Amino acid sequence: MFNSDDAGKLILRLSVGILLLLHGLFKLTHGIDPIVGIVTAHGLPSFVAYLVFVGEVIAPALLILGVYGRLAGLAIVVNMTMAMVLAHNGPLLSMTRQGGWTWELEGLMLCAGLALAFMGPGRFSLSGRGG
Repeated sequence: MFNSDDAGKLILRLSVGILLLLHGLFKLTHGIDPIVGIVTAHGLPSFVAYLVFVGEVIAPALLILGVYGRLAGLAIVVNMTMAMVLAHNGPLLSMTRQGGWTWELEGLMLCAGLALAFMGPGRFSLSGRGG
């Protein structure tokens, strides 16, 4: 029987997966030198920068397919947390001139990843309901 919760999970998985994968593909084609700079400026080893590909290529691809959806959601949470900690300057509660939260993209992706980690990918996935 059709369950609208599963359709909602599919929409969430595809939208987060596709939008985040586009960021990852950009980094694959244009390099991650700026990220290496940010990571090393915070005293972390440069190889940590390459983990961005886990959060922005591998995890979104898994979400799109619906395979290891919970783990992929968790990887996105870690990726977005690191982006917020390392890449963003400015106060947490700052606003843009248009009235939006300065960190809204990262915040939305983090929350969506967290929701998918809790819910799983749903029935419309390669891994089925359990995820």
